[in-house]
Amino acid sequence: MSQVEGRYSLVARGIHWLTVLLVFAMVPAGLTMIRIGSGPLQNQLFDFHRSVGVVLMALTLVRLIYRLTHPAAPLPASVPLWQQMAAKATHVFLYGFLLVNPVIGWVATSAYGAPIRVFNLFTMPAIVAKDRALADQLFSVHAILGLLFTAAVLLHVAAAIYHGAIRRDGVLSRML
Repeated sequence: MSQVEGRYSLVARGIHWLTVLLVFAMVPAGLTMIRIGSGPLQNQLFDFHRSVGVVLMALTLVRLIYRLTHPAAPLPASVPLWQQMAAKATHVFLYGFLLVNPVIGWVATSAYGAPIRVFNLFTMPAIVAKDRALADQLFSVHAILGLLFTAAVLLHVAAAIYHGAIRRDGVLSRML
């Protein structure tokens, strides 16, 4: 992020908005796939959800490496300390989730015995032996974390709208 402009770089913004698109495709697919009956559509949604999860995990690693070499500028001084702390905590959770929950899904899927074909380009290796009880437990954790992630994303979007439409303090424009 350029300290002079107070705006994220084109690369950082590109990674952010690509992540947004993938998340906004993956979450509804995940919610739908567990609510519809077995069949071809459910299988396609599982494959899509798993594929996007793998891509998001890799993209998040790239994003974190980039962030380490291109730190964000501090928020404007007009942003209250509690909002700065909330923003930091939300970002830590979002990054952590985008790394941890795909791994949990990968382990759960491996334990279930299902393949993870990433957009039919390659198959992720199974990382644990088949164990249905473990798969069931991990899928439950994966789902709960997914709901918490959705709540954090909604909070993040609400904060962005608040800063852009109400406070008009330049926070939102840094990522646009």
